Amino acid sequence: MIRKLIGRVLKLKKRHGGGRVVIPLKRHGIRRNRLPSFALKTTDQLQAAGYEAFIVGGAVRDLLLGKDPKDFDVATNATPEEVHKVFRRSRIIGRRFRLVHVLFGDEVVEVSTFRGSGESLTDEAGRIIRDNTWGSQEDDAKRRDFTVNALFYDPNREEIIDYHGGVADIEKKRMTMIGTPAVRYREDPVRMLRAVRLAAKLGLSIDADTRKPIRELASLLENVPSSRLFDEMLKLLFSGQSWACLMQLRDEGLHHGFFPLLDKMMKAPQGEAFLRNALENTDRRIREDKPVSAGYVFAALLWLEVLDNWDKRKQAGEKAMLALFSAIDEVEAVQEEKLAIPRRYGTAMKEIWTLQPRFEQRSGIKPFRLLENPRFRAGYDFLCLRASVGEVDKELADWWTTFQQADSQAREAMLVRPQAGEGANKKRRRRRSGGKGEAAADSAQ
Repeated sequence: MIRKLIGRVLKLKKRHGGGRVVIPLKRHGIRRNRLPSFALKTTDQLQAAGYEAFIVGGAVRDLLLGKDPKDFDVATNATPEEVHKVFRRSRIIGRRFRLVHVLFGDEVVEVSTFRGSGESLTDEAGRIIRDNTWGSQEDDAKRRDFTVNALFYDPNREEIIDYHGGVADIEKKRMTMIGTPAVRYREDPVRMLRAVRLAAKLGLSIDADTRKPIRELASLLENVPSSRLFDEMLKLLFSGQSWACLMQLRDEGLHHGFFPLLDKMMKAPQGEAFLRNALENTDRRIREDKPVSAGYVFAALLWLEVLDNWDKRKQAGEKAMLALFSAIDEVEAVQEEKLAIPRRYGTAMKEIWTLQPRFEQRSGIKPFRLLENPRFRAGYDFLCLRASVGEVDKELADWWTTFQQADSQAREAMLVRPQAGEGANKKRRRRRSGGKGEAAADSAQ
């Protein structure tokens, strides 16, 4: 089907000298009923109000690739204010690019106005800092980043509109920049990260001319706000192909701008195996539609540097827990120079790290308290990750696997007893029932 479609598109382009090509349903095969109701309601209501409205970008690309899109964006000739009037439950967002979020229960459809080809406000490096000039659909297609993202689908006519050969590039499994790549990267350096992420995620190769300027211009990422870099980093890590994405970022030299510790971690003993296990586990959970934790992933990405720093401090005579906290602070300070991890993720990351020494404590009441910790499961999964590369003894991870599944009597029998002479004069505390007091004591540590 796709091959026949490509032949038809190329013939049309040759006949008409390029430009707008309309691809009918019988050639692309994407029926209206493949779209969710909230996406259809958005385009239907805008068209009913007299405006043009199309599903655009990644959703069209993914449908052609036989994938189920996660997001459905809409492009229209209505201004943000006009869109807001059509939809009661909507809000205008953004300053650099003004958009409208249309709300349908828990679903959000992002609606953008066709962008014009007029002058945008740029800084001294050529980076666009404001771009709210409106134009035609053709103008909008020209302003998009890659040909595979410049496709428009009309759900009512069930037609795809292609201005830049995006359908042909999908057939050839190729990512091609619209316009001059170096200029487009200077306009928005995040496009370099997006090229690598989408290519790795979708199994596409980056066109030679599109790829050529990336390494030379990688330093432009240093001028991108950390919030945008972090958003792109999250998309990469939760793409379902995070290991492939990260390795391609490294190959292109793009990681220096926001992940300066990666090279050192990859060279550490078991470093590559550790990172690969962590990211492939995350990829697998995403494919199985299981929940994933950003705090856990960042804990894995930075752990080897924390561990190295921690070991050095302990060897210098610092007490173990104080040394661990100091190591965490130092590694965070280095990472924050490039990419500050938001507090909600950073807190979870640090709690996972600080739980690790507590897994070594398998006597008395301490194992029972650890089981009640809200972060126990994430900490235990992290312990198993460490055991998978031989950083800790596999027997320790196996002990905790059995301990958490055992009944109370079996747990008591599993406790490690002090050696003769160790704590002989200490009175063993009785474990209280109910757990509330224990949880309070645990959270205070």
